[in-house]
Amino acid sequence: QVHLVESGGGSVQAGGSLTLSCAPSHSGYSYNNNCMGWFRQLPGKEREGVARLYGGGSTDYADSVKGRFTIFQDNNKKTLYLQMNALKPEDTAMYYCASISGWVSSNRCVLRPKDYNDWGQGTQVTVSS
Repeated sequence: QVHLVESGGGSVQAGGSLTLSCAPSHSGYSYNNNCMGWFRQLPGKEREGVARLYGGGSTDYADSVKGRFTIFQDNNKKTLYLQMNALKPEDTAMYYCASISGWVSSNRCVLRPKDYNDWGQGTQVTVSS
């Protein structure tokens, strides 16, 4: 099973920006799945969807991040990104990237964590006021 590796987390002040990256643990691997997403979780709380990318182009975002976050993939489809601008203290969480193995229809590519079967280990984002 391909494992995903996130990077780019850190500590920033409110209003700042971070870009998270997610790459497969096998350097020679290219994704042949078409649904990937970013999720976040606070200790003791359920994991929530942040953004998802379908077919390399169609995007969807949680209402709380619309207009501030952008999900995109590089041309080689080897790295998934989450550009986060205008960060708020409530964005503080562990951020995870995930994918659904294989090809799925667009109506199956939604921000529902239980649908995703390949996860990274997470990267911490902390936003101070």
